This record gives sequence, structure tokens and C-alpha cells, in this order.
Amino acid sequence: MMSTSLRAVVTALALTAGVAATGTAQTAVPKIGYINSQTILAQAPGRAEAEAQFEREMTSFRQTVQKMGDSLNLLIANYNKEEVSLSPAAKETRQKAIRAKEEEYSTKTRQLEQQAQQRQMELVEPIMKQINAIITELRRQEGYAMIFDAASSSGVLVAADSTLDITQKVIARLKTMPAATATRPGQTPAKPAGAPVSAPAGATRPKTNPPTDR
Repeated sequence: MMSTSLRAVVTALALTAGVAATGTAQTAVPKIGYINSQTILAQAPGRAEAEAQFEREMTSFRQTVQKMGDSLNLLIANYNKEEVSLSPAAKETRQKAIRAKEEEYSTKTRQLEQQAQQRQMELVEPIMKQINAIITELRRQEGYAMIFDAASSSGVLVAADSTLDITQKVIARLKTMPAATATRPGQTPAKPAGAPVSAPAGATRPKTNPPTDR
């Protein structure tokens, strides 16, 4: 027969275990969700218009780069054609002119690429602000402790329960809002958070390298 003192100890341990179990069951688990910013951005109102506007503005950029590249290539081609008949002094003069032209081309191309990237950010920024505002509101209203971006290149999310994906919730809210308006050229926006955008294409170096003394 269990002694009175032993029964008391057993009862106390049972009560302690019950309290611990109850406390564990009542511990709040943080609510977590995730989104795919690339999917959201692709379906955002105003995204297609922003891309079309960017392409229109890049026409003059590409024309400028093409004209400068053609001019440099022509200078090099003429030198190659006439090189055998040139004196050493004339060769040196023409080579200096080619090197100066190439440097001018490279500098101008870098400047134009920076301007193009800046303009691309200006066009995307209002859309990103709208998306971020919706995500913040959704997190607050539905009690999410954290919302991750599955499309972020700096993230560590490699696998997740699809029921935690709130991408479509964000898109649904986004589509009820008017399309975001892009900033005017020349304004300096803050760098948008979220999905990165790719740099514009179109600037390439001339195919022919400047000549050197033989």
C-alpha cells in the first residue's frame, strides 16, 4: 500500500505536470506568412504601362549608344584600311584619336546606363510602395508576426508550407486599387524595397578593338 507521504508526492508531481502541459498548450505561436514579390509585381496594375514607358524612353538611349559605337567602328575601320600607307607619326596621331574616342564612348555609355537604371527605379517605385503598403496592412489586420519574401535573392527560405503563402491575398487587394502613377523624369526617388529589377539592355562595346603599333 502506498504511504501517505508517497501519495502526496505523486499527486504533487501529477499536478505540476498538468500545469506545465496547460502552459505549453496556451503558449502563442507566432503567425508567419510569405509572399513571392516577383509574382506580385508581374500582376500589379500599372506594371505593363511602366515597362512600356521605359521602353519608349530607352529608344533615344539606344540610338545615342548606337551612333557613338558606329562612329568609333568607322574610325577604326578607316585606320585599318589606311595603316600601311601612314607614316609612323600619322599612325601615332590616328591611334591617339581612336583611344580618345573609345574612352569617350565608354564614359558616355556608363553615364547613360546609370541614367537608364535610375529612370527604371523611378517608374517602379510607386508600384513597390503600393505593394509594401498592402503587405503592411495585411500583416497588421491578420496578425502576422513576420512575412517573408520567397523571391528574395538574399533570403534563406528554401521550403515552406503552401498554406502560408499569402501572395494571392496581396494581389487581390492590389487589383482593387488604381494603378500607381510613375514619377516624372529627373526626380530622385528612394531605392524601392522588394523585388529587384534588371538593368536595361542595349549598350555594348564596338566589335573592333583599337589598333596598336606593329
